[in-house]
Amino acid sequence: MATLKAPFFNVVLVEPEIPPNTGSIARLCGATDSILHLVHPLGFSTDDKHLKRAGLDYWKYVQIVHWDNFESFLQAQDERRLFFLSKKVPMRYTEARFRPGDFLIFGKETKGIPEDILALYKDRCFSIPMSNPHIRSLNLAMAAGIVLFEALRQQE
Repeated sequence: MATLKAPFFNVVLVEPEIPPNTGSIARLCGATDSILHLVHPLGFSTDDKHLKRAGLDYWKYVQIVHWDNFESFLQAQDERRLFFLSKKVPMRYTEARFRPGDFLIFGKETKGIPEDILALYKDRCFSIPMSNPHIRSLNLAMAAGIVLFEALRQQE
């Protein structure tokens, strides 16, 4: 089996609501040596059985950083390293130029990233295009995987 030795990236979930999505993303972060940032409040307890089941027995291999709120997370970062993912913006994620250490930021499943944040960082907002207008959005874990692996691909 091929082994991926990747430069690290940061995957940020802002107020995630669905435990299996967070568990799957934690597993993705573990597999890619990425750091998972969880911005509170969370829509579940971190001892949720669905969260743990989605991550299987890989939790000990995942580096997780907890943030009290989105404001404290944003204040602690270099804004040039932030990439916001939203279906509400026109620029495609493939137009972004990712570097190791960048933060890939995903909003909560039901609301996405707040509109005021998208407006403030409009030049740092990207979307995953979808051709079928009847589909509202992609699953959060799938979206995180798509963008993270594009970031990793750009490092080759």
